[in-house]
Amino acid sequence: MTLQSPSNSPLRHIPSGVWVLGFVSLLMDISSEMIHSLLPLFMVTTLGASTIAVGIVEGLAESLALVIKVFSGTLSDYLGRRKELAVFGYTVGALTKPLFAVASGVGLVLTARLLDRVGKGVRGAPRDALVADIAPPHLRGAAFGLRQSLDTVGAFLGPLLAVGLMLLWADDFRAVFWVAVIPGVMAVGLLLFGIHEPAHRQPSKGTNPIRRENLLRLGSAYWWVVGIGSMFTLARFSEAFLVLRAQQGGIATALVPLVMVAMNLIYACSAYPFGRLSDSMSHRKLLVLGLVVLIVADVVLASNDHWSVVLGGVGLWGLHMGMTQGLLATMVANTAPTDLRGTAYGFFNLTSGLAMLVASVVAGILWDQLGAAFTFYAGAIFGGITIIGIVLRPATHNQCDIPTSGPGSDGSANHSISSGVSSPS
Repeated sequence: MTLQSPSNSPLRHIPSGVWVLGFVSLLMDISSEMIHSLLPLFMVTTLGASTIAVGIVEGLAESLALVIKVFSGTLSDYLGRRKELAVFGYTVGALTKPLFAVASGVGLVLTARLLDRVGKGVRGAPRDALVADIAPPHLRGAAFGLRQSLDTVGAFLGPLLAVGLMLLWADDFRAVFWVAVIPGVMAVGLLLFGIHEPAHRQPSKGTNPIRRENLLRLGSAYWWVVGIGSMFTLARFSEAFLVLRAQQGGIATALVPLVMVAMNLIYACSAYPFGRLSDSMSHRKLLVLGLVVLIVADVVLASNDHWSVVLGGVGLWGLHMGMTQGLLATMVANTAPTDLRGTAYGFFNLTSGLAMLVASVVAGILWDQLGAAFTFYAGAIFGGITIIGIVLRPATHNQCDIPTSGPGSDGSANHSISSGVSSPS
């Protein structure tokens, strides 16, 4: 294998708009993770909430964000515009941050969390569709991996800032929450002035994207990706339970967010390399490898609550995220018609959102009734079931299996597959 020279590196050819979207995600994730890395502890220690309440809040919040994506994605296809919806979503997210700082009970935390996730739901599908619109098809996996890497840099810088401020301000949760407002506002400004939306190759004709004839254009390969994504989510419940597992090991409250720093550091470092790998490797193989890593992470986290064991499990959790999250986004882009990409991301996230709600509520119940270890073992079992679902699907030449491979690739579901592309095992 010949090494690629720096001048030929895919990073040099990824459009500037993808970089801007990545830094927008980075700033908003700093804002969000400064709060989310502390929120489970804030709810349990300051507000006196139970782990079941944490599971319900997290499950409702994350599922709502994913459900709303179906409407925002469809609207972006209908209007033929992505940026305006993304700006609105990021603005809503930024404006909800002060609510966490003034919350005196679980009810206001739930309200703030839901509104925050409404913003995420509104911006998510249009933003992903923007990445797919801006990136060349043969670099789409690398582009999604880059955006995810930058997003995840924010996701470990946020908890790191939270730890520093908690130590500086003697565990003052509310003061940290107020500081989180600043990067959220910066993200909105960067998106507003740093992105120029490209003209769509197939301009919107003002037709309803979710009409029956349009939905029929989302073929079996796309719906298979939707199903696998939902099963994946059942195996991966809210990361709030990683924070609670770390607390069980006796880590000081101010230092608990470091587990999210570790997870997101590995996630950030692995997302781009695996995104680039997905441009030349069978997607099914990479999904299975990611699930194997998730299963191992669950088993490690179930085995012991010592900080070193928890840190190892959290690191594996971050690795599986880097291997699979950008990949799933790429698979959606590759199996959906260009003019229905927003809708395709919306339906994908709708089903994943419902699965996230079920997974997080069940995790909270199992944790409360049977203990933390049983919760993680259950996640490993769901991971194994998902692998079976992937392996049992017949190996065929379809877009969910075939990576885009060259400047001439179209990358949409309508692109014909050449006989020279090898089928997955």
